[in-house]
Amino acid sequence: MIHCYQLDGINVVLDVYSGAIHIVDDATYDIISMYESLPKEEIKSRILEKYRTDPEVTPEEIDACFDSIESLKQSGQLFTEDTYEKLAPKLKERSEGIVKALCLHVAHTCNLNCSYCFASQGKYHGERALMSFEVGKQALDFLVAHSGTRHNLEVDFFGGEPLMNFDVVKKLVAYARSIEQAAHKNFRFTLTTNGMLIDDEVIDFANRECSNVVLSLDGRKSVHDRFRVDYAGHGSFDRIVPKFQKLVAARGGKNYYMRGTFTHANPDFLEDIKTMLDLGFTELSMEPVVAKESDPAALTKEDLPIVLKQYEDLARLMRQRRREGRPFTFYHYMLDLEGGPCVYKRLSGCGSGTEYMAVTPWGDLYPCHQFVGEERFKLGDVFNGVTNTKVRDEFAACNVYTRPECQNCWAKLYCSGGCAANAYHATGSVNGTYKYGCELFKKRMECAILLEAEKQLEDEDS
Repeated sequence: MIHCYQLDGINVVLDVYSGAIHIVDDATYDIISMYESLPKEEIKSRILEKYRTDPEVTPEEIDACFDSIESLKQSGQLFTEDTYEKLAPKLKERSEGIVKALCLHVAHTCNLNCSYCFASQGKYHGERALMSFEVGKQALDFLVAHSGTRHNLEVDFFGGEPLMNFDVVKKLVAYARSIEQAAHKNFRFTLTTNGMLIDDEVIDFANRECSNVVLSLDGRKSVHDRFRVDYAGHGSFDRIVPKFQKLVAARGGKNYYMRGTFTHANPDFLEDIKTMLDLGFTELSMEPVVAKESDPAALTKEDLPIVLKQYEDLARLMRQRRREGRPFTFYHYMLDLEGGPCVYKRLSGCGSGTEYMAVTPWGDLYPCHQFVGEERFKLGDVFNGVTNTKVRDEFAACNVYTRPECQNCWAKLYCSGGCAANAYHATGSVNGTYKYGCELFKKRMECAILLEAEKQLEDEDS
């Protein structure tokens, strides 16, 4: 399978199953596009007619192009066969029962009242609560006990707003550090925060103990303050931005992400990215809102062409700033064309429900934070382990080849079938597909592939 596309006058050919990327001229692009569907002489005739005024497109050059295509086929870089499908059912069996990451919901409460919040302002459709140290300690013990031979273990302090339970966060990190050497483990912590409670102590703690910090900012003040308000209805932009700037500066501008959400109110989210850049932030992420179609914040079909153009314009901005020596990172455009994700991740995705789980303040286990509160997906708890094996097995069996809509999609080995939570909320099945999200993802991948391929070519020429 191949995917051919054009962006900014550049012709890109992706060989789906090898991951090989080819930047080609116009005639070669057309030949490759027709290669499998038409006989050689018919293709030659069409190419000579289309490029009859181009002196470089001759019968001899076309023959040479066919020879090159055949050589790339033989070397496994073009029109490669699918060797992944037979592996898909077996991969998760190898890691059955192994947990590598937990999302600790240390606070099912929040000091902001964001109307678009998928977690119902941190309550997750239930009662407000804070995780006790005892529950968190048991969660860490559960992770160690079920992590097999894995050395690095990931723990995300999440909410609601986790800093509303900062004392427990500190105690849990201290406990983890006290056991990791004897357990032959290394804990890597992430803190996700809205910034309202950041102070010098939080900054010192985060810089000492957290391998990553995720900071919530939606961009322009008017956009941010539209949704991210306190319970008195006051916007939070002016209060959190100086704190974020201080924290990022203290981290040396590394190991953080400025995470924004774009909605129907700002499909032109590139303007929000520009605001973040103007504020001095260079590690950026902008996520489409997770909302029901009836929600005023939900993206609409009318928003789609606007959003797709934003991704293209974002790629152009990243190219421009890279060439100016002012690069920035956009999470969804991070791509390794040489190594790429491992085969397991290509087929199975994030590992939710098997390798990755969310823990509520009471110790209940769910496949991920977006399933918390959905009782049918409760896996068990940190005291007794996974007892709802039916749900675990449902997620273990979930891969890109179990989704019928994915079979002929060129992007399937990049998205791994997409987010199970988005699929469930859109279709009622974790094996469904969130079609709106698919369109966004495919555009992001086209832009990311082009950017990385251009960068590699420029590096080779320099």
